[in-house]
Amino acid sequence: MPYTVNVGNSKGLELIPFDKVEIIAGIPPYIVHHSAIVKDGFGDFRLLIKYRLLAGNEEHGNSILTAFLDMSLPTGSGTNGQSHAVVTPTLAYGKAFGHFDLQGIVGVALPTGNEHQIGRTYTWNNAFQYQAFRRLWPEIEVNAAFLQDGKNAGNKQVFLTPGLVVGRIPLNSRIGLTVGAGVQIAATEFHTSTHNVILSVRLPF
Repeated sequence: MPYTVNVGNSKGLELIPFDKVEIIAGIPPYIVHHSAIVKDGFGDFRLLIKYRLLAGNEEHGNSILTAFLDMSLPTGSGTNGQSHAVVTPTLAYGKAFGHFDLQGIVGVALPTGNEHQIGRTYTWNNAFQYQAFRRLWPEIEVNAAFLQDGKNAGNKQVFLTPGLVVGRIPLNSRIGLTVGAGVQIAATEFHTSTHNVILSVRLPF
């Protein structure tokens, strides 16, 4: 059965030029399809800008609200990228209640052209985490997408992703290690994939 591997997943350089602003330049991922009829190649270049609207520590609400602007540029090879740039305004939020926390985003992907083929995608994702044994974070994530226009117009798909995050593990006085893994399982009749294995490794500093 053919399967697809995304190497990099658009992770890249993260900069904080101002107090409330973060800029992420995503390195184009390399897509491996393991299929004789679809060519491997690089995906699109992404630029993500974040602006922190509000944030509070444990004494001041233990919450955060951030506005995102994600831009995907059509640099991919063949079918590994979009034919036009896609702009995605997003609102992200988080709230902690003791050892439990909720993190989520709501946004819409807006193509700058060829919308009748690319379509618009409205997303609403939420992750529920619980801190156990200091550095273990079991979680369940719910990813919902509502599709307008394009080849899948009128459909919606929901994924449930049980997972576990381990971290932050100190490596030295500045750098830590955080590792997360999960399996994304389709929960709706319509879905473009299922049983996706997700692995994330980060070195926060």
